[in-house]
Amino acid sequence: MVVCVCNAIRERDVRAAAREGATSACQAYRALGLQPKCGQCVPFAREIINSERAAA
Repeated sequence: MVVCVCNAIRERDVRAAAREGATSACQAYRALGLQPKCGQCVPFAREIINSERAAA
């Protein structure tokens, strides 16, 4: 599933960044060499990161 249309970031990319230590959407995007643009994806990315952290 696409999380961020502006940057073409997929859910699996955000999950991988969270597993590697990202605790926020901005940290996950930086780990991918990107940054949020319009910001509409940030709440969804945050949910994904929180679910990965809860599962760890």
